[in-house]
Amino acid sequence: MSNSPALARRLGTFDASLIGLGSMIGAGVFAAFTPAAAAAGSGLLIGLVVAAFVAFCNATSSAQLAAAYPTSGGTYIYGRERLGPWSGFLAGWGFVIGKTASAAAMAMTFAAYAAPQGWERQVAIAAVVVLTAVNYHGVTRTAGLTRVLVIAVLAALAIAITAVWGGSGPDFGSFVGDGLLAHGWYGILQSAGLLFFAFAGYARIATMGEEVREPKRTIPRAISIALGITITIYAVIAVTLLAALGPDGVAATPTPLADAVSAGTLAWAAPVVRVGAAVASLGALLALIAGLGRTSLAMAREHDLPHWLSAVHPRYTVPHRAEITLAVVICVIIAVADLRGAIGFSSFGVLLYYLVANVAAYTQPTEDRRYPKFLQVVGAVACVVLVATLPPVSAGLGVLMFVVGIVYRLVRLRLIRPTR
Repeated sequence: MSNSPALARRLGTFDASLIGLGSMIGAGVFAAFTPAAAAAGSGLLIGLVVAAFVAFCNATSSAQLAAAYPTSGGTYIYGRERLGPWSGFLAGWGFVIGKTASAAAMAMTFAAYAAPQGWERQVAIAAVVVLTAVNYHGVTRTAGLTRVLVIAVLAALAIAITAVWGGSGPDFGSFVGDGLLAHGWYGILQSAGLLFFAFAGYARIATMGEEVREPKRTIPRAISIALGITITIYAVIAVTLLAALGPDGVAATPTPLADAVSAGTLAWAAPVVRVGAAVASLGALLALIAGLGRTSLAMAREHDLPHWLSAVHPRYTVPHRAEITLAVVICVIIAVADLRGAIGFSSFGVLLYYLVANVAAYTQPTEDRRYPKFLQVVGAVACVVLVATLPPVSAGLGVLMFVVGIVYRLVRLRLIRPTR
């Protein structure tokens, strides 16, 4: 490992759990149900169960590995240590590239709810700049702002659910549409792959392992707490949306939760839900910037990204160069790209990231093992299956992304001798 300066351990279980929760709530509740409904109709309920179980398997692998390797970088480090440099690189590359696109999507989601018409891209870029500045001034500032954002989002969701169920009540006549299996198992598995995008936030806890106090105890607990709360919230929201709009209605709108509230007798609550969506997107973006910076730091320490990105700020003890560079890239994506396919594209990279995590956890010795090996086997197989069922465009862009990464590393190895 590199002898670069270490980050400060300042996060406890509560703050680490909130960072993971903030990462998951923002992305899934307000973004993932629409494409999932388009793929599977009401079968997204089965897809949600599948995605939650795969996330649980992956979370146990991440927790087991993070307890043994409590440093920044997450599966990039685990892959290097357990499987070799190439496995670590592919995991880190998938995470950084996929989540950079996801961060841009979260910024644009925020702007869609909060910006005047015609100013969406400018407001999205401003959000990236402001939240990067928050991260720049230290991880405790990040955790503090995340706490506020998560509380605001949970309050907005509670108001939305109350408005849907407390008014005239939803019409259950269209709840299941043509049936849970009307779109077939391919559609259900595709919805699971898309919904998995919403559960990936617990990875942020592992990537910040170098900043967590008592990591062997804190990281597994924080991952379990954040994932458990998120699964419960998603299940409630999924049932609420299908009951209020029906599967076709959910698939037809990019703002299903706000539309579900507007369709009821308590439509006054719809603006509150829109504010909650904007806040949730900010929370997800904040956590994404933090996690991306730490994984980039770890890759730069090993020369898998330019080494100058491995600098740690002498006062704020954050990877400031990596975070600023990523912010610039995110802003460029916002300025030029249409990110409607970002969920599938991000899911491709994240699922392969967790494939490496599951295989790495499977190889751990008995003294480091916290969970049975069959969970890692199931998690690895499920990652491959869900990748294979993603929309073809997303899968094609994902393959291209990894080809670019492999070529980049081959060129780098030819030009620069490896450090070990």
